[in-house]
Amino acid sequence: MRPILDCTGYELWRDDVVHAEGVYLITAGGDRIVDFESGVWCAGLGHAHPRLQTVMHAQLDRALHLGYRVETALAAEAATAVLGTLPFPDGKCVFLASGSEAVELATQIGRRTSRRTFLLGLTGAYLSAYGTTGTMSSNEWILFDWAACAECPKNADCDPGCPRLAEIPFERIGTFVFEPGNSGGFVKLPPRGPVRALAARVADAGGVLVVDEVTTGLGRTGAWYGFQHYDLRPDLVALGKGLGNGYPVSAVAMRRSIGADLEASGFHYAQSHQNDPLGSAVAMEVLAVLRDEKLVERSARVGKVFLRELITIASRHAAVREVRGRGLMLAMELHPDSRPALHDVHRALLERGFLVGCKPAANLLRFYPPLVIGEDEIRGLVAALDLVLGGAA
Repeated sequence: MRPILDCTGYELWRDDVVHAEGVYLITAGGDRIVDFESGVWCAGLGHAHPRLQTVMHAQLDRALHLGYRVETALAAEAATAVLGTLPFPDGKCVFLASGSEAVELATQIGRRTSRRTFLLGLTGAYLSAYGTTGTMSSNEWILFDWAACAECPKNADCDPGCPRLAEIPFERIGTFVFEPGNSGGFVKLPPRGPVRALAARVADAGGVLVVDEVTTGLGRTGAWYGFQHYDLRPDLVALGKGLGNGYPVSAVAMRRSIGADLEASGFHYAQSHQNDPLGSAVAMEVLAVLRDEKLVERSARVGKVFLRELITIASRHAAVREVRGRGLMLAMELHPDSRPALHDVHRALLERGFLVGCKPAANLLRFYPPLVIGEDEIRGLVAALDLVLGGAA
């Protein structure tokens, strides 16, 4: 019997991986598998990035964890680096240990700042594994279903008099929590107009905008942040996943006025791994590598190539219903009765050395490779996908 509790809800595909480097997972038998999931979307720089490894090893010799009453200068330096990527460089930042925690804290800060109970979100968004943002209960949340907006001819620039907007009690909403398109791995991209209209109406009513960039941030969508595709100016931003490139560090960044208000009000939040030196060192180096290696720009460029290749494949196979995505956050949806079936396509790709995401609830294949993925690996995946969809064994 396997001693690990089986509770993820996901099928275990391989249990013999012994090494991960760059875009590859290497098994005990020497198989090399291209990781088109980036370790659940975390390893944006690729596995075992040499610069990150060097920083981590050096910091382990200094201090990896301290506590509430003592700290190194690293947390402040890393906070400055994070804030320098956002539209409030003079803001405040706190480092935590998981993306779910960051989203939940950011949302609770938004609620406290706005002094209103109700929260606004989009249907289909995945925000957190627990708490208010995990349950999204109807007694706390108003969820806006944007599916009809996708077909609206005015969705690029919403009509302020739209009756769907008029139905929302903005006077009761203190915080709009926006997740820019990952949608729990379904890769659903809300249209620009409705998102901007909702954010503007919440702001006009005195509310705040929290953006969940745990998955979409740090280059994944071909921009530093997903909110930039919507020309938004958030009040709080939650970061995770790619911020640690696999090391568990997350962050909440906020406008200076919000941080000042929290500190003046006596707001308290403390957990064991808050502002740890190792997490701070990792986050700071991740941001430096993204800049130095121009990986955000690379994500936009390579993502366009990848999307074009997937669209070409889709045009050749009746099994494909839709290809969608942005940057290196891409998906291919198959028809529910497709032949070959989704499970068979996914398994055949893995046997050919390509680990891709699989979302049975949406009949979806998902591609979130490291931002360092090469065009050769993309062409290899596309060629294998073409063969498998064509019925090759």
